[in-house]
Amino acid sequence: MPKIKRGHWLVFLACLLGFGLFLLISAAIGGKSGFPLDDAWIHQTYARSLARYGRFAYVPGVTSAGSTAPLWTIFLSVGYVLRIPYLFWTYLLGFVSLLWLVTAVMQMWRAVWPDLADKDWLAGLTTALTWPLLWAAASGMETLLFAALALQITALYLRMAAKGHIKLSGLALLGVLSGLLILIRPDGLVLLLLVALGLLLLPGAIGERIKGLLVYGGTAVLTLIPYFLFNYLTSGSVWPNTFYAKQTEYAAVLQQFIGTRILQLFYFSLGGSDTGWQGINAAHFLLLPGVIYGGWLALRRDWRQKQLMATLPLLWAGGHVMLYAWRLPVTFQHGRYLMAAIPVWLIYGLGGWIKLLFARQSPGRVLWLAQRVATITFALMLFFFLLQGAFAYARDVAIVEGEMVTVAQWLAVNTPEDALIASHDIGAIGYFAERPLLDLAGLISPEIIPLLADEAALEQYVLQSEADYLVTAPGWPYTAVAHDPDVILVFTTNFTLTQAAGLNNMTVYRLKTVR
Repeated sequence: MPKIKRGHWLVFLACLLGFGLFLLISAAIGGKSGFPLDDAWIHQTYARSLARYGRFAYVPGVTSAGSTAPLWTIFLSVGYVLRIPYLFWTYLLGFVSLLWLVTAVMQMWRAVWPDLADKDWLAGLTTALTWPLLWAAASGMETLLFAALALQITALYLRMAAKGHIKLSGLALLGVLSGLLILIRPDGLVLLLLVALGLLLLPGAIGERIKGLLVYGGTAVLTLIPYFLFNYLTSGSVWPNTFYAKQTEYAAVLQQFIGTRILQLFYFSLGGSDTGWQGINAAHFLLLPGVIYGGWLALRRDWRQKQLMATLPLLWAGGHVMLYAWRLPVTFQHGRYLMAAIPVWLIYGLGGWIKLLFARQSPGRVLWLAQRVATITFALMLFFFLLQGAFAYARDVAIVEGEMVTVAQWLAVNTPEDALIASHDIGAIGYFAERPLLDLAGLISPEIIPLLADEAALEQYVLQSEADYLVTAPGWPYTAVAHDPDVILVFTTNFTLTQAAGLNNMTVYRLKTVR
């Protein structure tokens, strides 16, 4: 059994301390633990239904193709089957995903920077202390699992391709893992296509390369067939409802010039501000020169060798960001859709900086001073943003608990069991209230999707529907419905944190005489 290096123990300890810090500060500020997104409760509802009834259903008895992360749902459902407290089990899965991610980062570091292999712990440590990744680990979402598997696939490909030929068993393994990646998030298709391109560029006879490509693609498709078939039979499309709902909901953002969208999302994922072009939101922004230099070194190496290896991770991270710039150019929720690219920026940013500043064995006084200043500055910024991220996580959890969970628990006590609830945020309501739902975001009510870009039409739809209650959401006050003379306000949260953010509190309106 190989001996674990001292630096790797440090990485594990950083994961434990960082993850624990987020949970402890959240519990201390909010008084209880929870999730920072209502979407996390959607996953919990699907997972509980899968454990209870053996089917993907959001409302009991109604099969739904609304989950974009069925593999994450399956993992969550294991906790319900084993009767493990759901918060503990979800946090455990997040922590394991974080450990897997830093392990995959260190593997990929050794593949990309073989001459710096002994510094793999540095990449792992930085990953473990980067606050958006810790936020994702404790979010109850699939983000970190997706990132971990994506980097593991990339590391395996790089290690196998370095030998100049990949065995059929290795290709089959890569194919299955790539299929599973898409079962965590459909975005995994980008990496699958890049690995396929890399296989075509490997040295050897063209017939052997095509054969390998068929094995890789075939095993990936076999893994996905049950999921595609389920979606098609349930909703008439191979992709889940939310895949289309989100794009329709934010269609107005797509009117912006594509070049601006690409630049803004790249800037943000690299650690820049989420609004405008000034300010930063994470310490890895300081690594940007290293990303550029490291990317140049990788491109030069691949160009000389006429293959796709050192640049493949960068192409995947860049392709991932560009996919969202093209179809869903949003940065809300701390850019959770873009977080999977961050570990790649860390690997190339750190490696590039080391090559730039620390490659010389006997640096002069000026370079020696620059090395110390760069190291201390980055370390201080990393810890500063770590604390900022922990408090942001605590605030996010408090808002979800004070708004979504509070409303859901009120509905569970104060409405009939068969009351139809219209709501834009259905996560906590689905979990705690377990009422029939009219989903105004289109996740489980696909008939809503064509209306998402037209607020007036959506409000009229609500008034003409069979819904008994409307639950508004922060940022979605449904003013026309609220001012209708036949609509009665019956509950509001009056949660101060939401008011301080300049948003409306969640409010429950009775739309008609309750059965």
